[in-house]
Amino acid sequence: MNLVLPVRPVQERVRATPIFDDGQIILGDCIEELAKLPAKSVDMIFADPPYNLQLGGDLFRPEGGRVDAVDNDWDHFASFAAYDAFTRAWLTEARRVLKDDGSMWVIGSYHNIFRVGTALQDLGYWVLNDIVWRKANPMPNFRGTRFTNAHETLIWCAKDADAKYHFNYRAMKALNDDLQMRSDWVLPICSGAERLKDVDGHKAHPTQKPESLLYRVLLACTKPGDTVLDPFFGTGTTGAVARRLGRRWIGIERETAYAKVAETRIHATLPLDESAMETVPDKRSQPRVAFGLLVESGMVPPGTVLSDAKRRWKAAVRADGSLNCGPHTGSIHKVGAGLNKAPSCNGWTFWHVERQGRLVPLDTLRQEHLAGVE
Repeated sequence: MNLVLPVRPVQERVRATPIFDDGQIILGDCIEELAKLPAKSVDMIFADPPYNLQLGGDLFRPEGGRVDAVDNDWDHFASFAAYDAFTRAWLTEARRVLKDDGSMWVIGSYHNIFRVGTALQDLGYWVLNDIVWRKANPMPNFRGTRFTNAHETLIWCAKDADAKYHFNYRAMKALNDDLQMRSDWVLPICSGAERLKDVDGHKAHPTQKPESLLYRVLLACTKPGDTVLDPFFGTGTTGAVARRLGRRWIGIERETAYAKVAETRIHATLPLDESAMETVPDKRSQPRVAFGLLVESGMVPPGTVLSDAKRRWKAAVRADGSLNCGPHTGSIHKVGAGLNKAPSCNGWTFWHVERQGRLVPLDTLRQEHLAGVE
């Protein structure tokens, strides 16, 4: 059943965007707007709340350039007690609007994630996993006084200990080349063409999350047609990925500038950065890449048709990174082996995509992906 939201009179509404065909952006305070949503109305919540970074002043690079850090008013709280009260208020409303079989993801850094985790458990949520997003290309610690902060933590939780939450285990396994998906995810930070800029060339949002991260989260525990809520919508990464995957979405954002950027982004369906370097790293030293990463990043989008070098077989790429070729379904390696009636197959060299009339092996795209995140 499609979600129907309450509509306020026009004179009482202040919206940055119109309602989309598959979702809407609500401009306002997240706690106030969450309170207006129907109970048990959303299937999943992804929340990227303020981190309460407590920055003590400007941060500069060694050469003197100022770091574009998070110094916005929305990240300032008078005390830890004030932040805790804010956290408990929005988590309480979020739990009310979440369906009994839904789940929630909250992302944060060491500044706030432990406080958020405590509030989650105190309010009755049941923690399923903590996921470590290890950034493939983190910003260095410019002062050299601490370790490089190279990860963020996501807490995945159900509504309570008895909730029958939804988890696409097989999709996650297929996305990871038929290996069980682990709780440490290596993904690059948002950069290149995916990084949204304002008219002056500055970051449109200081903590914009990469679409590959949201792709994996949404694919893990939602189905097409499900409604995903993001109470800290920012520049709309959740909405863009939800639209890409056929999910309905609701975004709540209090900053008009961010909401306008999100509207433009979602309407335009901006592609991810697929640029590649002219040289590629040595195979012996390169990190492992799952085919699912190329699907998540948009280099091989769902629906792409792959073929072998002699064009004997064609296989369609599905949203979870698996292939479908007649009676054969599974990973790029499993389907290749099945077609060849062989015990194994290197899907990276067996399968090809067509570029400008010629076939290019998937391994070439893998090298391009690796070069792009270094």
